[in-house]
Amino acid sequence: MIVTLIVAAEVAFWILLALGLATRYLLRLRTVSTVLLVGLPAVDLTLFALTVLDLRGGATASWTHALAAGYAGFSIGYGPSLVRWADRHFQYRFAGGPKPKGAPKYGAERTRHEWQICGRTVVSAVITLGLITALVPLSDGAAHFGDFTGWYLRLGLAAGINVIVAACYSRWPKEAPAGAIVEEGHVVGWKIPQQQ
Repeated sequence: MIVTLIVAAEVAFWILLALGLATRYLLRLRTVSTVLLVGLPAVDLTLFALTVLDLRGGATASWTHALAAGYAGFSIGYGPSLVRWADRHFQYRFAGGPKPKGAPKYGAERTRHEWQICGRTVVSAVITLGLITALVPLSDGAAHFGDFTGWYLRLGLAAGINVIVAACYSRWPKEAPAGAIVEEGHVVGWKIPQQQ
């Protein structure tokens, strides 16, 4: 049952996001759009609430229950940046907005970008692990704690790797190729070699 709910929540998330952006840019209903977009985290939180009810109803704890907690953690950690990304692309395609830039590739902007990703990953991991921990007493406590321990290791490793990557960019910022003209971390042109 939980797997079905996870799939339904994933589909509902993307439908709600598409409806929110369509009402904003195609129908010009900004208030309705805001309500729909604010409702995005509610999809994953509803999934988590149904997971709690499933465990309280006597279901055996499994990795799928932890995955439902992961959806809620991801939604809170990465949701706002995902909505901003989709908003820029939707605005470009349907409302004459500027072409979205990709992630910065060089210099301090790239380092800042890596720390932002790191922050989102750490927030997602902390929230997910907090929700998983809250599931333990609902799943006969220690009897099923082993079903969730792998998540602590995986998410801890993911957060740790993100911190190391961001720290490496801080220590060794990625430099643009020689002769490149860089603005906001993007190559925008090339310097013409001067004639001797």
